[in-house]
Amino acid sequence: MARHLITSALPYINGIKHLGNMVGSMLPADVYSRYLRRRGHDVLYICATDEHGTPAELAAKEQGLPVDEFCAQAHDAQKAVYDGFALAFDYFGRSSSPENREITQHFARKLHENGFIEERAIRQVYSPADGRFLPDRYVEGTCPHCGYDKARGDQCENCTRVLDPTDLINPRSAISGSTDLEVRETKHLFLLQSKLQHEVEAWVARHEADWPQLASSIARKWLTEGLHDRAITRDLDWGVPVPADTWPELAAEGKVFYVWFDAPIEYIGATKEWADQDPENRDWKSWWYEADDTVRYTEFMAKDNVPFHTVMFPATELGVREPWKKVDYVKAFNWLTYYGGKFSTSQKRGVFTDQALAVLPADYWRYFLIANAPESDDSSFTWEHFTATVNKDLADTLGNFVNRVLSFSRKRFGDEVPAGGTPGAAEARLGEEIAGLLAEYETQLEALQFRKAAAALRALWSAGNSYLEEKAPWLEIKTDKDGAALTLRTAMNLIHLYAVVSEPLIPASAAAMRAAFTLPDDTATWVSAEEAKILASVPVGTSFTVPPVLFAKLTDDDLAAYKERFGGAEG
Repeated sequence: MARHLITSALPYINGIKHLGNMVGSMLPADVYSRYLRRRGHDVLYICATDEHGTPAELAAKEQGLPVDEFCAQAHDAQKAVYDGFALAFDYFGRSSSPENREITQHFARKLHENGFIEERAIRQVYSPADGRFLPDRYVEGTCPHCGYDKARGDQCENCTRVLDPTDLINPRSAISGSTDLEVRETKHLFLLQSKLQHEVEAWVARHEADWPQLASSIARKWLTEGLHDRAITRDLDWGVPVPADTWPELAAEGKVFYVWFDAPIEYIGATKEWADQDPENRDWKSWWYEADDTVRYTEFMAKDNVPFHTVMFPATELGVREPWKKVDYVKAFNWLTYYGGKFSTSQKRGVFTDQALAVLPADYWRYFLIANAPESDDSSFTWEHFTATVNKDLADTLGNFVNRVLSFSRKRFGDEVPAGGTPGAAEARLGEEIAGLLAEYETQLEALQFRKAAAALRALWSAGNSYLEEKAPWLEIKTDKDGAALTLRTAMNLIHLYAVVSEPLIPASAAAMRAAFTLPDDTATWVSAEEAKILASVPVGTSFTVPPVLFAKLTDDDLAAYKERFGGAEG
């Protein structure tokens, strides 16, 4: 059985992320990791804060902190939010770690030895007002392609086109705002991607048929346009230094590697960070080096990160000429919008993850985001849709089922699972239906089709309600007490099944459902088809409690308060 290596695109260090970032990489990776673990697979889920580059320096400058101190604080703040969302990383590292510095410099040396890095003199924007060369993100201006007036010198946030600072119209310094900019000559290292074009094309061709169309089409577009040699160093104070033993002149000038060179390498670096915590029991290289036949590697990311992970980083790995593990499956997502407009960290538009947790517990958000994941197209977050989904799926379908089954059974039969009669035709039909729906749920999770997986889980919950309505134990008890007891016992077993299989999406609520039953030997991690058919995992006589309300129903007043606080259609 292959081991599963899972990574999420690294969140930038410059501030708490919004819901679009959560659903575009980290949350689906967590759901998939949880599912695989529950099915008995060996899983390593790795992520980290992306701490280098201009976003870190600019954010630190804004807060008046040294950049290393800012990054340490911001890392802890982000990790606290991800803990609040119950993201079960095996390790959440930092791209500023010594491990990442070591591996990044190793990659650079190997690329240089193999003829894929070249030192070139280039003309770069210089700001006399700031007394320094300006890296790409330190230059802002108008995008020549779409006219967006807050485009950065590396990429337009609006149209996603990759840019150079000299492409911008009316450029200005992001540090001082000065428009008095010059273009001067300086030296940088270039990754010769043009020399690796055919190798990357061959590698993509071997994998793209298995990837989602979004990922394969973006990779193919970049390859069709041709890979260009790309500068991989910047003039910054914060980053992985160019090694002085290979490039003494550039090292003396304080050049550091471009964040998009070292950030993907941090997947490896973070794995080494994880292993270095327990070196006697953890072997980081077994996940990354000569691991093609033993590890299945799945990456999760939003569409703007796809080119770097399907073209640029594979080119780096190929050029190193060492057997480093390359991605097997790229799960790419479109964007979650806020009332049709973009979530934006820089413009503070939309709902941010810390704000979300301050409003409602994590499971509300986890379920909604997965049920509406932007897989085939962009999807829009609205407070109306959110409250309707919470009320219909979570409060009415799942929460109400759990509450009324346990409350009614406790009222009429006491605090133990009742015995009742022998299962009949209705229970046999239910068992077959549950087994089929569970198989569909498994199929969609295996295929990383998250919206369909959430729909299958919702159908599992709905099947319990349909059974309860069919049997109507509140009427049945008047003429057939044993029949009503059987119905309630069957429904309680459904609650336990829901607890086990819902855990990847709503872990806290799953734990609460499971804890309702006193089952000291309950070690089930999943439910087999046969177990689903017989629904007998909670024996007669098991004591139970009625848990607090799993999901509060949201009111019109709640909706109005959310829209007033965060903005509605007008943003």
